[in-house]
Amino acid sequence: MKCIFAETIYTGKSIVSHAYLVFNGQKITGISKTAQSQLLGKVNVLTPAFIDPHSHIGMERSGEPSREGEANDQLDSILALSDALDSVQMDDKAFRDAVESGVLYSCVVPGSGNIVGGQSAVIRNYAKDSTAALITRAGLKAAFGYNPMSTHSWKGQRPTTRMGAMAILRGRLSEVRRKDQQYRKARGSKKEDITFTAEDKVLLDLLNGKVRLRAHVHKIDDIAALLRLVDNFKIKLTVEHAMDVHQAEIFQELKKRKIPVVYGPVDCFAYKVELKHEDWRNIRHLISSRVQFGLMTDHPVTLARQLFLQTRWFVRAGMSKQQAIELVSRQNARILGIDKQLGTLTKGKWASFICWSGDPFDLTNYPVAVYGEGELLYSN
Repeated sequence: MKCIFAETIYTGKSIVSHAYLVFNGQKITGISKTAQSQLLGKVNVLTPAFIDPHSHIGMERSGEPSREGEANDQLDSILALSDALDSVQMDDKAFRDAVESGVLYSCVVPGSGNIVGGQSAVIRNYAKDSTAALITRAGLKAAFGYNPMSTHSWKGQRPTTRMGAMAILRGRLSEVRRKDQQYRKARGSKKEDITFTAEDKVLLDLLNGKVRLRAHVHKIDDIAALLRLVDNFKIKLTVEHAMDVHQAEIFQELKKRKIPVVYGPVDCFAYKVELKHEDWRNIRHLISSRVQFGLMTDHPVTLARQLFLQTRWFVRAGMSKQQAIELVSRQNARILGIDKQLGTLTKGKWASFICWSGDPFDLTNYPVAVYGEGELLYSN
């Protein structure tokens, strides 16, 4: 058994004072008021490791020309077979910076130039290679609003309007649904005459609720259009970004439908018209709606290492410090479906945590040690 003493432990659910975090190998065995076996040290504050639920880290790489970025492939507007993991390079310096800041896990997604960009990958930011990095999948990336309609010079069938983007996706989903209905009705050898491509099978899993759609969308009416698509095809959905939402009603509708929001990035420049209502004060609408939500960086739009820094706006909007810690740990883990392994410092979870020099909400404090699955990854 190993343990670390902390004056304050943010567990991701509560705050514990003057206690030891105890772990054995890769997993936490509990929080104790007495020391256990090997005491590794004493620190001011302990928090869970942070999780970035929407990132392009390893795809858009630090120190490399933008033309070598791999977040978007220009092959076609529907790329259900693309896998973000195939473009992740673990020698991206941004991984090291993220780990030193306690951001140990990322959900890497393709970019938003395509209507369907491809498969997501939840990864360890400290792994030796991309295969070892993979933890699980968290859905199929899609994009609506300005971005897909701005790429009409790329290859393949491309929209020039919002309705065009919706039409392309609606048509493709209708085609797969019709083929599936024909297959279900067919008998005997007639079933063999109906074949599904590899892309068909991915979209069929989406239609059958086996895969979640991770939808890039910013504006209120783009979310409204997306919800009409959901009503038509009964798709499981996560709304990603929502930075132009400046009224509470659409968040209330998402709460009613139990659709989570991956919000952010908060600290970025509003560089396009569909972000004209972007303002940190919009966070109040998000909080008041009581919709389930997490917080992203959209790295490199906001750097992965700045994930926790963004929580200051949520504290200013009324969240407690504990709720802010929970936002980038437990809530993000829950949305990504990895809350059995991560998100809280409780028995049976991975021993992934951050040791702080002091109150993490004080800008003069910083991580003095970072552990991932029981291994010391960084020490100041």
